[in-house]
Amino acid sequence: MSVVIVGGHERMEGQYKQICKKYKCKAKVFTKMKSGLRNQIGNPDLVIIFTSTASHPMVHCAVSESERACAKIERSHSSSADALKGILEKYAC
Repeated sequence: MSVVIVGGHERMEGQYKQICKKYKCKAKVFTKMKSGLRNQIGNPDLVIIFTSTASHPMVHCAVSESERACAKIERSHSSSADALKGILEKYAC
């Protein structure tokens, strides 16, 4: 399963990837708005948006790209490791 995480804290980026790896998910993490974000998202199975730390343009871009790719969208106000684990419990095999 491929996962894209939008938002979160830079210092947690490695931890987000490790948690996804434990759930057998391949993850891309975007903590800041980058140029060409739209092209870098790809075709994930799940898009996780940490709403408290993601900017409005990032959220808009992630939502439009996930709709285009027919990906599931999960929003979480908290960007903690436990919040990510809870989301992955629901979707990962």
